[in-house]
Amino acid sequence: MGFNGVKRFKARPRGELIATLDVGSTKVVCFIARMDDDDRPTVIGIGHQVSRGLRSGVVVDMEAAEKAIGHAVSSAEQMAGEQIREVVVNVIGGHLASQIVPVDVPIAGHTVAEADLRKALKVNGRARLPSDCEVLHAIPVGYAIDGSRGIRDPRGMMGSHLGVDVHLITAGTAAVRNLATCITRCHLEIEAFVVSPYAAGLACLVEDEMDLGCTVIDLGGGSTGIGVFSEGRLVFVDCIPVGGSHVTNDVARGLTTPVLHAERMKTLHGHAIPNVSDERELIDAPQVGEDAPAQANHVPKSLLTGIIRPRLEEIFEMVRGRLEDSGFDKVSGRRVVLTGGGSQLQGVRELAQMVMDKQVRLGRPQGFDGLAEATGGPAFSTAAGLLAYAARYQADPVLAGVAAGPDGVEVGGGLWNRLGGWFRENLGDL
Repeated sequence: MGFNGVKRFKARPRGELIATLDVGSTKVVCFIARMDDDDRPTVIGIGHQVSRGLRSGVVVDMEAAEKAIGHAVSSAEQMAGEQIREVVVNVIGGHLASQIVPVDVPIAGHTVAEADLRKALKVNGRARLPSDCEVLHAIPVGYAIDGSRGIRDPRGMMGSHLGVDVHLITAGTAAVRNLATCITRCHLEIEAFVVSPYAAGLACLVEDEMDLGCTVIDLGGGSTGIGVFSEGRLVFVDCIPVGGSHVTNDVARGLTTPVLHAERMKTLHGHAIPNVSDERELIDAPQVGEDAPAQANHVPKSLLTGIIRPRLEEIFEMVRGRLEDSGFDKVSGRRVVLTGGGSQLQGVRELAQMVMDKQVRLGRPQGFDGLAEATGGPAFSTAAGLLAYAARYQADPVLAGVAAGPDGVEVGGGLWNRLGGWFRENLGDL
């Protein structure tokens, strides 16, 4: 299968199928949805599989990652009774970075058209980007006409100069290419790449949170994504290569118990905040290498909490540090929405609130039809947000900042065209 780059998107017709793929370090999720009469996606197929071959959001074993992706897609197709050819895919990890670049476009007194906005989004040549990075998104976050700022949507307005502040989001070329190769080997084409914190925010945030300022913390298995929204736009993105799996590994090492049992202990008994009764409550912690121990090995629950809390504190302190270093700490206001599989641990919201000194709520997908309770929780926020992006934001460069210009001309420094040629040359026979 060839990969012909990012397309110029149009509004989704009713009845059209859309598919998303959330490729994470601990699980792979595929959602298939159909656009209903209200222009909303209704989920008709869900597939999820234990992830293999990824670490901190980056592919480390191509064959294992390909198999996990293929199984998740196949399960979703069987449930939906439909086959898919294209997917919208998340990106997390791989040296995510963002910067705001001011762009000035002469408009010579005519009304601002979509072509002017697309011209402004071709900004990669004006930005100082590392040679090994490519642009995933070019999102307009602020407009000015002849110096007058605060404009939400300039289309149809007149002036001499259109000023646009463009949020460039980049990722490492190698990380994106390796992920794209795994997906293409599953005989799928990639409609778009979307950074995970962007998707998680689209799934969980309400309109007021986006407008007034809010930070999304996507606490995943192998990494933690950070996204800051303000005035309805995504203005900052970052990623920390530490997540829930690191908490599990800490438990396994600290209690010398198998990793699978450490995950079970964390899920059933884990808590981020210590309790006075923890010292009296005992839990079973089988030892590594002991198939049938002569007697059960019991440890106080306080020991488990004492292992979990420091790692989570470290994650939230790193998030706070990244926000402060970026200068977007004040822009994000006092609101934090915590989502992702790691956010389901008991006491994690309260701990995040103490460490970050902000108001924290748990976020889960909102406004999606067809999601069962088991697949509508925080762990599935990114997959659901990809649906929101595909259904609405993808069609409008003012909303999404799709990294593609008119007639499919790329914004991202030629990555998509180079990927297309590489896939056709190397994978054409698959």
